[in-house]
Amino acid sequence: MFARKSVWKKATSAAQASIRNEKRPKCRSCTTPSQRRCLSSENAATIRSPSPAEVKHKRESDREFLISVLESTATKRDAKAYLQTFGGKPDGIRAVQETPRFIQGPAKETSFDASETPHIAIVKLKSPQEWDDALVDGVAKTLTQLRGLGLLSVIVVDCAGASRTEVSRQTGRILKATGRHASPGAHLVTSALCSSGDTQEPKPSLTMGRVFVGLEESLTAPLRHGHMVVVPCYAYSEDTLRLIPVDPDEVVLAMTTFFSGLQFHGQEPGRKQPAEEDKNRPFRRALVDRIIVIDPLGGIPSVQKNNGARVFINLEEEFARLQDTLRNENEEPAGPTSTVVGGTQTNHERNLRLVKSALAILPSTASAVITSPMEAANLRIPEIHGEGFVAGPVTGQVGTRRWQNPLIHNLLTDRPIYSSSLPIGRIKATSHDAKLTASRMPTTTLAKKGMPVTIFPDPRAAPWQPPKPGAPRLRLTDTCIDLPRLVHLINDSFSRTLDVEHYLNRVQDSLAGIIIAGEYEGGAILTWEKPFGMDEEMAYSQGRLVPYLDKFAVLKKSQGAGGVADIVFNAMVRDCFPGGVCWRSRKNNPVNKWYFERSAGVRKLPNSNWAMFWTNQDAALDETLMRDYEDVCRSVVPSWADGKQAD
Repeated sequence: MFARKSVWKKATSAAQASIRNEKRPKCRSCTTPSQRRCLSSENAATIRSPSPAEVKHKRESDREFLISVLESTATKRDAKAYLQTFGGKPDGIRAVQETPRFIQGPAKETSFDASETPHIAIVKLKSPQEWDDALVDGVAKTLTQLRGLGLLSVIVVDCAGASRTEVSRQTGRILKATGRHASPGAHLVTSALCSSGDTQEPKPSLTMGRVFVGLEESLTAPLRHGHMVVVPCYAYSEDTLRLIPVDPDEVVLAMTTFFSGLQFHGQEPGRKQPAEEDKNRPFRRALVDRIIVIDPLGGIPSVQKNNGARVFINLEEEFARLQDTLRNENEEPAGPTSTVVGGTQTNHERNLRLVKSALAILPSTASAVITSPMEAANLRIPEIHGEGFVAGPVTGQVGTRRWQNPLIHNLLTDRPIYSSSLPIGRIKATSHDAKLTASRMPTTTLAKKGMPVTIFPDPRAAPWQPPKPGAPRLRLTDTCIDLPRLVHLINDSFSRTLDVEHYLNRVQDSLAGIIIAGEYEGGAILTWEKPFGMDEEMAYSQGRLVPYLDKFAVLKKSQGAGGVADIVFNAMVRDCFPGGVCWRSRKNNPVNKWYFERSAGVRKLPNSNWAMFWTNQDAALDETLMRDYEDVCRSVVPSWADGKQAD
């Protein structure tokens, strides 16, 4: 609770300070002529006092910001992780430092700590020329709020082949919008990028682009002093020394490589630099915490039609399959009633490849968010848009605040707004109104480098089926399973010691399979259980062996982080037991709320301390199946070393 209050106090101070900052001159820390030349002349703005209408608008905007922070529902663990990452010095971020204090003696002048490595997000704005002013303003406001929470934005403007005049106009709109919400606003940087080779030739891959950062100070100087940066997709050609258009995705990757200290352009691999050239060696200029793609198409579409965007992508496990799906859908001819614009799936695939390539450069703690301008601006889809609205400028207009802001929520919690393991019915609106249903569908995708998921036996080779009595089956003692690590996972997750010998004997003839996430960071053990009073032969012949979740475990250090529990649960219900699975949990287990949200039903078993859960949507209509579920949940014998009996 204390940590969560700290987040609230920090956000409150940031919002309050942002009003006062409107009256202050821009940061004068960058005083040398060389540094001033790095900042484009377009950034000059007249210093004036805000009008009453502007002050009122600012206060309303700050109020919405605070509400977004409160609605993020950050847990104590989330808040602690946020403060450890973005808390900075004990005095806090700049906005907190500038909060008025009552002190005795001369006031100590505060200045932005230019020596501190900034936390940044590399943000690609796709086709801003199609956005109306409300959307541009809303997105700029969100990026300004992210800065108030400690995350600076490097904004890459992708105008999709527009003329240089149009690109200049769009960068001007973005600069003006950011300046409206805070001071300092954003700086336009047009001289930082260089390009080697012919930009018309096909490049081998995104990670082997031709774009690199040539003039480093033009990017790093504004960031050191708390400014956001706007970068149009132009670079100076090494051959002609002319400014030429370049691929926006290459720009994003060049920025990611440069800020991460991995840009080695012009250096021979393996060549050692002389001691006097140490200062020229690449080093980390900033901490790239987020890759953000704001695209009118929104996030990566769900496999199920009309279910909005995928909420979370574990790139390590899902990238290849998703890429194949998007390519296949792009090759399918559009139907007569299709509302999908040509090339939509290709653009989704490009976004997917971009975040995959960018996150491959960054630490595993970094993540990528793909969202729509409306979600980023936190605006509602206007009711004037019909169900098939696609073409034309992307319109934000003035609407009521819809849900939580996905970018602010992700910064505070490092999670998507909706859990990826939630059934779609928990997200979809219950109304039959198609417009309401469409507006409720998630359009934001969170992607992480993630972790591999190992399933024994592999359901891709053959679906899980009850084995014939006496047939060979998987054992927990098989060499493919690291039993000591599995036991440690269970002991750590449950804070109890497993009676290993008793447990192995209990599941040796009923084991269905095992799911392992990452390096035994999470896992599940699933079994085929016999209803009470039936032997294995009878249960098999009558098709009444019950799929049962025997153990579901996540290491304490991984709980609430990285979506480990969601990854394991999704593997269970989508890959292993798509037809349904049941399990039990003590009635006072604090995890029951999480189970309840992901199950199709729950029943408290009379005369016991167990609650029974299941995922089969039709199970409640089948009395025999429900009776079998209850028999199993009552009869499974626990295998803990403390010797406590089942309730």
